[in-house]
Amino acid sequence: MARVSQAHLDARRRQILDGAAICFARNGFHATSMQDVLKEVDLSAGAVYRYFSGKEELIGAIVAETLESVRGQFERAAEENPPPPPDILIPRVLGEVLRMKPELSADGDWLFPRLLIQAWTETLRNEHLAEVMRDGYRQVRALWVRIVESYQEAGMVRADVPAESVARIMIAAAQGFAAQQALFGAVPLETLGEGLRGLMSMGAPATAVAGTTGTAGGDSR
Repeated sequence: MARVSQAHLDARRRQILDGAAICFARNGFHATSMQDVLKEVDLSAGAVYRYFSGKEELIGAIVAETLESVRGQFERAAEENPPPPPDILIPRVLGEVLRMKPELSADGDWLFPRLLIQAWTETLRNEHLAEVMRDGYRQVRALWVRIVESYQEAGMVRADVPAESVARIMIAAAQGFAAQQALFGAVPLETLGEGLRGLMSMGAPATAVAGTTGTAGGDSR
């Protein structure tokens, strides 16, 4: 019998993961059967079960792989001095995930946010998946703390605000944007960048400036 190469095994595993991700994103985790996955990837049950024991192992592998990709993107950003500001960095990372998973789209819509929402929901009953998510979150949060500390050293972020607090909010911005995509429809990544840029530009209230100007004007009369 001819020996199967590692490249072939890796390609087959990739085929199964991508097909399962499409099924889960399109129809939901619980509504998708293993038969649906087999049909999507056009493989026999034996071929699929050689790699994965069932749906729970499949979605765990998909989530772990995605978190690793996101972690890698932020790790590269943390090495920059200083890192790109949040209005550039966060849309860039989400865009990289989109380009990494082009197959997770249908009729121009990015299905990954829908898959993400389902994974979050599944963590409420699946302790293994919950631990995968917690571990991934801890790693990404630690990288964001490094990024924020670099911002502070460069004078881009106030030094009196804990880096941990800022890191959590930056992650929440990305998660919230993904949730909006899943629940309310596609929104361009440029919108996320523009919103973050607007928040970052906040200064003193205009009323305070106007009040100062008015006083000065009264003194001149």
